[in-house]
Amino acid sequence: MAAAAATTTTQLATASTVKFPTYEGLRPSSSTVNFAIPLKKGLKPRSIRSLVVTAASTVAPKYTSIKPLGDRVLVKIKQAEEKTAGGILLPSTAQTKPQGGEVVAVGEGKRVGKNTIEISVKPGTQIVYSKYAGTEIEFNGSNHLVLKEDDIVGVLETDDVKDLKPLNDRVLIKVAEAEGKTAGGVLLTETSKEKPAVGTVIAVGPGPLDEEGKRIPLPISSGNSVIYSKYAGNDFKGSDGSDYITLRASDVLAVLS
Repeated sequence: MAAAAATTTTQLATASTVKFPTYEGLRPSSSTVNFAIPLKKGLKPRSIRSLVVTAASTVAPKYTSIKPLGDRVLVKIKQAEEKTAGGILLPSTAQTKPQGGEVVAVGEGKRVGKNTIEISVKPGTQIVYSKYAGTEIEFNGSNHLVLKEDDIVGVLETDDVKDLKPLNDRVLIKVAEAEGKTAGGVLLTETSKEKPAVGTVIAVGPGPLDEEGKRIPLPISSGNSVIYSKYAGNDFKGSDGSDYITLRASDVLAVLS
């Protein structure tokens, strides 16, 4: 048994830690994932660098404020839910990454031609943003995100996504329920149901800006039944269990009537 354990040990590659330099003002904080890779019999083990997952960059304590530039916004990220609605504790791997937070500071605005258009959200506003938007930083012990105003999906002052007020060219759609049966009457399981690309428009944004800084109204309105691009937008679950999606108006393909 001891000999077998020793053989197994020698056939596993070892992991090493990679260290990154510290930068002035921002110092990247990262977590190291150690792993071992089994090697075929007869091969010598070799050192393999560990996988380093970069987390939020940490702002040094000597800096007391952050002022976004241009059309950028500083957002304090909402903490991930640690429990289900039924009170069950979730492990960190099962916790959904938040897509919302509170606006802390805003830039001077977006330059359009000779005009500067002010940011449409103010400090204190609760917002929802695109899933992969911005740069995450740790500031004053909390995680923040610096992102462009265009990455903000909408304003949400409640805990229910159906109350979302889309910004710019964004649209909020309630997704139609997936068919539970095939055309032949065969019941479908949840995993085999095809994701629908049809829904009802719940709310629309004021529209994008033209070259003069004026809003261009969207060609769709609340109540429209629409077909949209299947792989576009951000998915959300409403408090009533319904599925919602937010996407750009350009991802809406057609209006049904």
